[in-house]
Amino acid sequence: MPGIDECLSEAMSLPGARGASLVDWTSGLALGTAGESPVGDHETTAAETAELARAAAEYDSFATTEAKQVGEPPVQAGELTKGPPVEDLIVTTRGGYHVLRFVETAFDSSVFLHLWLDRDTGNLALARIRLRDLAERLVLG
Repeated sequence: MPGIDECLSEAMSLPGARGASLVDWTSGLALGTAGESPVGDHETTAAETAELARAAAEYDSFATTEAKQVGEPPVQAGELTKGPPVEDLIVTTRGGYHVLRFVETAFDSSVFLHLWLDRDTGNLALARIRLRDLAERLVLG
């Protein structure tokens, strides 16, 4: 099971990867970084992406439409669920993709992987699959 550095290194091996980080969305701090930052500073990028992740993870609008399992009623606002209700976020810019994948942990699940992909050479579908796998295997602590 990979630690933070190994996880980010694997993320950077994806086609078109320009930068990767592990961010705590409650504090906005980068726990680890690799590659480039879209704004030239990983800490600024971490703080800005944390705002987006925090909004998605905390707003009921994103938590109330998911069914728990086939045949079960949808999750209701305020109902406790394990981890954030959102699996990942994708922001498409003119030059790239930003994929934020939430990481479920044994403690407070308040971290996410951020991968910045070049739009011309990146593979968004592959990135989502690989980030899901990395998030599941990541060892924190």
